[in-house]
This record gives sequence, structure tokens and C-alpha cells, in this order.
Amino acid sequence: MQTTIESIRPLTETASAIELSLVVPIFNEEESVGPLVERISSAMAGFIKPWELILIDDGSTDATLVNARQYLRQDGLVLRIIELQRNFGQTAAMQAGIDAAGGRLIATMDGDLQNDPKDIPAMVAELERRDLDLLVGWRKDRQDGLLLRKIPSWCANSLIGRMTGVKLHDYGCSLKIYRASIIKQVKLMGEMHRFIPAWVAGVVPSSRIGEIVVTHHARLHGTSKYGISRTFRVILDLLSVMFFMRYRARPGHFFGSLGLGLGSLAMLILIYLFFDKFVMGNDIGTRPMLMVGVVLLLSSVQLITTGILAEMIARTYYRDDASPNYVVRHIFGGEDEDA
Repeated sequence: MQTTIESIRPLTETASAIELSLVVPIFNEEESVGPLVERISSAMAGFIKPWELILIDDGSTDATLVNARQYLRQDGLVLRIIELQRNFGQTAAMQAGIDAAGGRLIATMDGDLQNDPKDIPAMVAELERRDLDLLVGWRKDRQDGLLLRKIPSWCANSLIGRMTGVKLHDYGCSLKIYRASIIKQVKLMGEMHRFIPAWVAGVVPSSRIGEIVVTHHARLHGTSKYGISRTFRVILDLLSVMFFMRYRARPGHFFGSLGLGLGSLAMLILIYLFFDKFVMGNDIGTRPMLMVGVVLLLSSVQLITTGILAEMIARTYYRDDASPNYVVRHIFGGEDEDA
């Protein structure tokens, strides 16, 4: 049975008393999910305020869900498992967990055991000490391959920082702490989870976003879901992020500016050709410049009309922005669920 977005909201009456919700998307991590829950339980044993763990099974095809459900009855652990209907991607899975979280603070991390949950209590304390809305982990001593992972990551982090204005050492680290009131104002789309700091900067000043060095472990089980091809997707996603950050509410300005620019160039060319034809008496019928001017003029009209259509779509989007980018099959855990 499908579950709507309303039904994955905090399930307990005491949800408001939860201090921290730990959100972990998992996909085909059958060997890692058990040690993951145990490490989280051990790391959070000294955390004196109420906390909960939310695992999001992003359409796993192995025994990940079965292995995770074994921990539903573990003493001292408030665990919920959200099973998505299929694989929607890490961003959608993370959004599902954030929607379901009931804590005042929300932590996110990967489920492959490379992030260390022992860093979470210190990150919570640091977020509060510095009065931040988002604290990002920095994998300073990253345990990944140099050529395929580290170098592309360094390049991407530098490029993202320059283009978005949010300068961080490690955009790709999933270990982050948010204030729930802030991150719930951000709707994650596509595969934009690596740009979350940029999205948050659209809600709060970048001065309320910080980073802290965290521990990073080499992968012990399974295989990485990322490869060198991710670099090209990052570039495309970055262009999308820049567009949404600057023109999300006014896309007509983006397309209109391009259209007016091309239209101005087209008019200059056509005016010159008009003068050359009717004043100077030269033949312009076979000149390539005439074709260029006509094509630029048509492109200008297309871009301007595209901008108008984009404005109409944007207004519709802001009127009806409640549809989730995932479908929940089942929720395990919580007062109303028989695990």
C-alpha cells in the first residue's frame, strides 16, 4: 500500500520532544546496515537528550531491509524504517527522511560506514556553540582513491564555492547537522543532495553555514554508487543550481536577458545590411551575415517567449509545491506500526 507524504510525518505525540533525528538513506547495503545501526547506537549512547534513527530503504534489491528490521525491537533505540517503492536516488531518499524527522535538529549521513557516527554529538555541540543553521562535515583525511575520487572532488568543491558563493572544503560529505526549521524549508530535487549548502544559502545567510573536520573511513563492504561519470553530472547539476539560486522565482529574466542580447545583435546586423543594401546599393542576398542576422532574430524571439512560458510555469509551481519526489511503500517502527 502506498503511503502519502502526510503519513510519514512524525508519528509520535512526543515528536516535539525529540532533540535529534538521524536520517540515513541506504541502498543495497545488506552487509553494512547491521554494523551501521550498532555503531550509531554505541556513538549516541552518551547523548543525553531524546533522539531517533530513521533509515530510508531506497528500493534495495538485496537483504538490506530484512537486516535492518532486525533492529526494530532493540532496547533503547527509537528506530523507524521507511521503505520506498523503488529506487528514487539519494536526494529523494534524504527528502523522505527529512519529511519524517521529528527532531529539533536533523543529522544526515551515508549508510556505507564511511562516515563515523561518533562525530555527531560533537557536531551538535559545535552547531549550538556557533549558533549555526547548518554544520557540514569536512573529510580532511579522505579515505578514497586519489585519481577517481579526490581530485575530481577538489575541483568540484572549488568550482561550486566560486559559482555559488558558499565556500566549503567538502560539499560531498553527507555528514551534516541542520536545524529542522531551516532544512524543512528546502525542497530537494533531482540529484542535488551534494549542493544542499547552496540551497540552504537561499534560505539563510551563508554566515550561518559552517564546517568541521570529521573522520572518514575506507569502504569495507559493497561497492561505491559513484564513479568518474559523476563529475560530468556535477557540472550539469551545478548549472541547474546556479539557475535556481538566481532565477528560480524569475526565470523570465534569465531567458529574456539572453533573448534581448541576441535580438540586439541581430538588429545591429540587419540595420547594417539595410544600409548596405539601400544606401550603398550592394547585393546582400548571398551574404552569410544576412542568414546569421535572421537566425539570431528568430532565436531572440524564441528565448523571450520561452521566458514568458517559464514565468507561467514558475507561478504554477509555487502555487502547488507540495508533491513529493518519492513514493513510500511501507513504514516500519513507530507507535502505530506493528514491526
